[in-house]
Amino acid sequence: MINASIITIGDELLIGQVVDTNSAFIAQEINKAGFFVKRRVAVGDDKTAIIAALNEEKIHSDIILITGGLGPTADDITKPLLCEYFGGKLVINEAALANVKHLFENIFKRPFTERNIKQGEVPDVCTVIQNKLGTAPGMVFTQIIEGKEKIFFSMPGVPFEMKGMITDDVIPMLQKKFAVAHIAHRTLLTAGIGESMLADMIQSFEEKLPLNIKLAYLPSYGFVRLRLTAVSDNAAENDETLNKLFASLQLLVTDYFVTNEDEPMEKVVGKLLLQKGKKMCTAESCTGGYIAHLITAMVGSSQYYDGSIVSYSYRAKEDLLQVEKNILETKGAVSEEVVLQMAKGALKNIGSDYTIALSGIMGPGGAMQDKPVGTVWVCVGKKSKLQTHKFHFRFDRERNIRLTALNALNMLRKFILEDVE
Repeated sequence: MINASIITIGDELLIGQVVDTNSAFIAQEINKAGFFVKRRVAVGDDKTAIIAALNEEKIHSDIILITGGLGPTADDITKPLLCEYFGGKLVINEAALANVKHLFENIFKRPFTERNIKQGEVPDVCTVIQNKLGTAPGMVFTQIIEGKEKIFFSMPGVPFEMKGMITDDVIPMLQKKFAVAHIAHRTLLTAGIGESMLADMIQSFEEKLPLNIKLAYLPSYGFVRLRLTAVSDNAAENDETLNKLFASLQLLVTDYFVTNEDEPMEKVVGKLLLQKGKKMCTAESCTGGYIAHLITAMVGSSQYYDGSIVSYSYRAKEDLLQVEKNILETKGAVSEEVVLQMAKGALKNIGSDYTIALSGIMGPGGAMQDKPVGTVWVCVGKKSKLQTHKFHFRFDRERNIRLTALNALNMLRKFILEDVE
C-alpha cells in the first residue's frame, strides 16, 4: 500500500481567507490513480511549522505532496526552505527562466525584473517540473529514511497551475515509479431518508461485504451518498465484483434512489431534461438566483435551461410574474398561493416546459409568528399541472438557501419522472 500526505502552505488557509480546494483536488486525483491519501495538513507561512510538517508526514507516507509558497514575494518561503531542508543551493534553471521571461514579455506584457529572475531559480538537488501554466516551476525531491525512499513534490498554490502539474506530470511520474493496487469507487445518491435509517435498511448487505470492499455514508444537505470502495491487485476482478455489489445496493434503496453517479442534483435534473427533450425555467425569490447559478454552472445547460425571473420584492412579483397584489397582501409572499402564481407567471412569460417557483424566509431576520425562519414554499410543474410543498429548515441563511435549492430541484426531478405526456 502506497500512502500519500498532502501539505498545503499559506497563512490565508489558516485564517479562512482562502478555502483550501487544492488538497481536495489532489486527494481525488491521487486516489483515482491508486494511491491512498493518509493525511492532509495545512500550515502557515512559518519555517518551523513547515519543517515540522515535513518531518511528521514523511514518517506516515511514501509520497508528500506540497502546494503553496513558490511565488516571488517575501512571504513565499517554500522554495528556499526546501533548498535548505534537502541540503542544496539555489541555481538558475534555464528552462524555467525562459518560461518566466516568455510569460512576462509575451503574455503578461509587463517588465521583466530582478525579482522575476529569481522565479527561475531552483534547488540544485531537485528534479524540475516545468510549469506550463504559470511562472513557478514544480520541484521533486527524494530522501532515504530507514532504507526506504520518500518522494516529495512541491507545486504552486495557484489552483489551475497545480491541477495541470498533478494531471500532466506528478501522477504519470508516480505511476511509473510505483506498482499500485487498483482502487475503484461506485457512488449513488439517496434522498428522503436519514443516514441512520439508511444504515438499518442495508445493515445485512454491509455485514456481508468482502474484506477488500468498504461502504461509506456521506450525508449532506438532507441527502445521503453511499460509496462502495474496492481495493485489489486484479483490476478486472475488482470491477466485476464491485459492479455486482453496487447493483444489489441500488435495488435495496430503490424508494430513495436518485442517481448512480457521483454527480450533483443540478446535473441529475439536467440529464433528465435532455433525455426527455424538455426545457425548464425558474422563478426565485428567497434563493436570489442560486438555483439558476447551480444549473448554469453545468456544461451544456443552455440545451435545457431557458432562464430565471428573480423577483425579491412584492412589486417585482407583481410586475414580472403577474402575482396578484391582493394575494400578496392577504397571504404574504411566503405562501402556497403566491408560489403557484409565480410558477404560472414564469411558464407564461418564459415559455418553458417545466418550472420551479419558490418563496421563503432564509433568516436570520424576517420571521413571523406562523412563519419561522426556514419556512419555504416550493412549486414545481408544468402549465397543466403544478405541485407544491412546504419545507421547514432550521439552519443559518447560507445553509437554508442551499437546502431550499437542492430540495426544489429534487421535487422537479420526481415530478418529471412521474410526468406522463
